[in-house]
Amino acid sequence: MRDRDRRHRLDTPESETPAPESQGDGGDGGDGEDTSARDDMPAGVQDRASNAESDGGDPVQSDMRQTQDDATQQLSEQRDKYLRLAAEYDNYRKRTAKERIEAGSRGQAELVSRLIDALDDLSRFAHVDPATTDSQTYHKGIELVEQKMLKVLGAAGLEVINPLDQTFDPTQHEAVATEPALSPEDDHTVAKVFQPGYRFNGQLLRPARVVVKQWNG
Repeated sequence: MRDRDRRHRLDTPESETPAPESQGDGGDGGDGEDTSARDDMPAGVQDRASNAESDGGDPVQSDMRQTQDDATQQLSEQRDKYLRLAAEYDNYRKRTAKERIEAGSRGQAELVSRLIDALDDLSRFAHVDPATTDSQTYHKGIELVEQKMLKVLGAAGLEVINPLDQTFDPTQHEAVATEPALSPEDDHTVAKVFQPGYRFNGQLLRPARVVVKQWNG
């Protein structure tokens, strides 16, 4: 009986010990990729890692692609900066041109407003009845108007050039005729002024037209 029980135990196979489960995160027996470490990487490192994978793991190709991306980004930033500066300069140019025109108009308006009084005086003399006004009154009135206009224009920067008995200056005077000089000291001296000249703030508007003395020996 004991021998029969012993043979029965020997003939019965023992239960197999279950195999340990795979400890890989993907549950595929360790073949899955661990992504937790990559998530902890900085963004730039992640990009390089992704580029390295796309380039077959070649670090040289990965660095070249990253350098190209950086250069493209810098070029785009510089282009945007150039366009902004160009737009700002164009606006500045238009604004300064407009301000220059407005300043010139204001200056002209101010000068004209100062001449209005002299223009009113001239208009009154132009409408005086000649039958009741003598020539001396006309002459005196016109002389007063001239003085008033020259005062206003002189305050604005106008200067009259009247070089009578002065040495002839070809940069400021225009000789329209000559006449003999009585002495060598009078050579190249202005004898007569046909038309006075004018300067405005140092700029020559019209040279004085004069007669110049000339010593012939």
